[in-house]
Amino acid sequence: MELPASFVANMEKILGAELPEYLASFEKPKFRGLRVNTSKISMEKFERIHPFHTLKRVPWIPNGYYYTEEDAPARHPYYYAGLYYIQEPSAMTPASVLPVEEGDRVLDLCAAPGGKATELAARLSHTGLLVANDASASRTKALLKNLEVFGIPNLLITSEMGDRLDRYFHEFFDKILIDAPCSGEGMFRKQAHMIPAWEKQGPEVFAKMQREILNQAAELLKPGGMMLYSTCTFSELENEGSVDGFLKGHPDFHLADIPWYEGFCPGNPALVKSAFSLEKCVRLFPHKIDGEGHFLALFKKDGERVQTEPELKKRTPKLPQELLDFLSDVRMPMDRSSIQVKDTKVFLMPEGIGTCPGLRFLRSGLYMGELLKKRFEPSQAFAMVLKKEEYASVIDLPASDERIFRYLKGETIEVEASECTGKDGWQLICVDGYPLGWGKLIRGTLRNKYFSGWRMNA
Repeated sequence: MELPASFVANMEKILGAELPEYLASFEKPKFRGLRVNTSKISMEKFERIHPFHTLKRVPWIPNGYYYTEEDAPARHPYYYAGLYYIQEPSAMTPASVLPVEEGDRVLDLCAAPGGKATELAARLSHTGLLVANDASASRTKALLKNLEVFGIPNLLITSEMGDRLDRYFHEFFDKILIDAPCSGEGMFRKQAHMIPAWEKQGPEVFAKMQREILNQAAELLKPGGMMLYSTCTFSELENEGSVDGFLKGHPDFHLADIPWYEGFCPGNPALVKSAFSLEKCVRLFPHKIDGEGHFLALFKKDGERVQTEPELKKRTPKLPQELLDFLSDVRMPMDRSSIQVKDTKVFLMPEGIGTCPGLRFLRSGLYMGELLKKRFEPSQAFAMVLKKEEYASVIDLPASDERIFRYLKGETIEVEASECTGKDGWQLICVDGYPLGWGKLIRGTLRNKYFSGWRMNA
C-alpha cells in the first residue's frame, strides 16, 4: 500500500524510531471483533453456547472477542437475536472506558450507526435514558435498527447539532460520548479507500469541527459528569490538539485517568506544546495491539453531580381494550402510566423526557406496536425487548433447526402443538431462548410477522 508522504512524515514525528514497526503492521491480518450484548446474555452463557470455531478475548474489552473470517457471525440467528454486535476491536474501547452506571442519563452525540450506542445502552440495563444523536438524519435509520435489535427501550434518537440540543438538554447528562468525525488515519490499514478522501480533506478541516462539537457537548454535561472524546485517527492536531484547545477554553474541566492495559500508549503533550497532563489520554497503534488506530480522552466536569428526579407522570391514561387484551399475556415489568398512544401507534416512554417542541427525532421510547381495526399488532422492537419468560405463548426452536432460517427469511413455517407453550394466536418466536420476533399461529401453521426490513437474504 502506498501511503501519502506527508502522512508518513507526520507518523515519524509521532512514533520516532517505532515508525518501521508501524509500517510493518500493514502486512498483519485485519482483526475482526464482536461484542456481547450483556443486557441479554451473560459472558459465561455466551461462551457456553456460541457456535464459532475460535473465539479469543480482546484483552482490554470485558465483553469483546476476536473471531475468524470463516465464522460469518452476521449469518447466524444469534446475531438476529441481538446477542452480539460486530465491531472492530479498537472501536469497542470508547464505550467500554466511559463509566456508565445504571440510572444515568447518557448522550452519544455522534452515534450512527450504533456500535458505541448499543454498548452504552446495554450497560444501562433498561434504566435511565440513552439519547443517541447523529447530525445526519439518513444515518439515524441504521442507528435505530441496531438499538432495536439490541432490545433497548429507554431511548431517544435525535438528529440535531449540539447547539440545538442545548435548548432542550442544558447540563442534563451524566455521561457523554463523542466519537468525533475525523480524518480516519487509524483505519488506513483496514480501509485503504479512505486515503484519497484524506488527501482531499485532511486533519485541519476535522480539527475545527471537533472543537466545535466538544464546546457544544460541554454545555450538555452536568457538573460532576464525565465526557469521553475519541477519534480513529493519529493526527496530533485532531487528538492532543483538540484536547488542549478544549481545556484552555474550559477551566471547569480536567482529564481523568483511563484504565491502562498492555499495549496502550499515553498522549504526548510535546506534540502540541501543551501545558496540560495529556499523558492521561490513550493512543492505540496497530503495531502495539491487535486492533486499528484510536485515541481517547476522558474529561470530568468540576462540581458536584446531583441526581435529579424524573418529572412526575400523569395518571395512567385510559388504554384501548385491544391493547389491554394483548398486554394481559405480557409479563414484562412496565409502568403503564408511561404508555402513550399517538394516533394509532403505541409507545412506552422512558423516564426523564419532557415535552421537546421542535426537537428533530426519529424515535422516542419503545415503539410497542399499532392499533388497527379491532386489534393490536405488536412491533418488532417490542419482541426484541422481551425475555422468553415475559410472554405467555412462545415457540422456542434451536439454532440448528432449519425453520429458524426460514422464519428469518420471512417464510411461513409449520409447528407441532408440543412446540408452543400457549394457544393459537400471537407467538413470540425464540432461538435457544432468545426472542427473534412475532408470528401468528393458526392450526399448526405460523404466519410470519418478522419485520420485512430485517429479513435474512437468501
